Amino acid sequence: MPVDPVRLTADLIRCNSVTPAEGGALVLLERLLTEGGFTCTRVDRGGIANLFARWGARGANRSFGFNGHTDVVPVGDAAAWTHDPFGGEIVDGVLWGRGATDMKSGVAAFAAAALDFVRETPPDGAVILAITGDEEGDAEDGTTALLDWMAANGERMTHCLVGEPTCPNEMGEMMKIGRRGSMTCWFTAEGVQGHSAYPHRARNPMSALVKLLARLEEKPLDEGTAHFDASTLAITTIDCGNPATNVIPARGTATVNIRFNDAHSGASLTDWLAGHARAVEAETGVRITMRVQISGESFLTPPGPLSDLIARAVEAETGRRPELSTSGGTSDARFVKDHCPVVEFGLVGKTMHQVDERVEVAQIEQLKTIYSRILREYFA
Repeated sequence: MPVDPVRLTADLIRCNSVTPAEGGALVLLERLLTEGGFTCTRVDRGGIANLFARWGARGANRSFGFNGHTDVVPVGDAAAWTHDPFGGEIVDGVLWGRGATDMKSGVAAFAAAALDFVRETPPDGAVILAITGDEEGDAEDGTTALLDWMAANGERMTHCLVGEPTCPNEMGEMMKIGRRGSMTCWFTAEGVQGHSAYPHRARNPMSALVKLLARLEEKPLDEGTAHFDASTLAITTIDCGNPATNVIPARGTATVNIRFNDAHSGASLTDWLAGHARAVEAETGVRITMRVQISGESFLTPPGPLSDLIARAVEAETGRRPELSTSGGTSDARFVKDHCPVVEFGLVGKTMHQVDERVEVAQIEQLKTIYSRILREYFA
């Protein structure tokens, strides 16, 4: 009997798996996949639960992988929800709950497609599911832990599809063949405190920060590249915690976030930021230090056989040829790209992370048919 992806999504939503809690979601999937003939291994690390599942022989010539996550973001104000965020209720053809879009539906769709596929038409090769409980958090012990474990145990995906929501408004509109890099920089400026009536006796760290931030925003980082939009820099905080209006503070902080394309690397942008900080430091006499966190480098899976396969399947099931995009934030594809070619395709993502997150039941069913077609064509 075919696996119902809608029922499976609802069951997963009922698992309260707000990062880093497992909530029973991976236990449910492990039981279902084991019953379906998959060899399952829990790959837990750093208090994070992860699941590796393989049907077929280890080291097979061809192994198609799916990657996704069962952890979800917090619900916020539960009283603001129309339906219980962990109820998995279906009303008028719509499934409600945290994770309905991002991305328990995607996991359910590819798990259901894989289970039906290996039962009905056992392939000459392997089907791998790499499912993490740490995508919405720091992502240090999630997909990276799975990939580390795979490398240590001779497991490999030849190609991988990440089931994140990728479509802006309609099913089939868009797939991701890459992602921009992401980095955050925290600046700390150390000056000399003084009376605001006598600024010449102080050294104002806030003036130095304002000057630095103005320099960073003065010109665009670039105009975009062949497959990427222009890189962006956003000032996200500036503060000194000063309760007095007549005191120049001794210390101030500011934070910027950069989303960058393949014209840059995290290292090159770090050098660029440091250069501007040193210049402002020399001009103002205010000491500026910085701390950088690079969440992921930009990457691209060039258009080719994998993206063509996904696009054909999407078009066959939806009537739309998906746009090949690199827009949006980051995803775990940024880790998978070091293991094998990877693309992303999934649901319409309009309500992800929102109060009243929800998805049309028909979209989940359609997503399963797309994933099923991809498997059939890949192993044909």
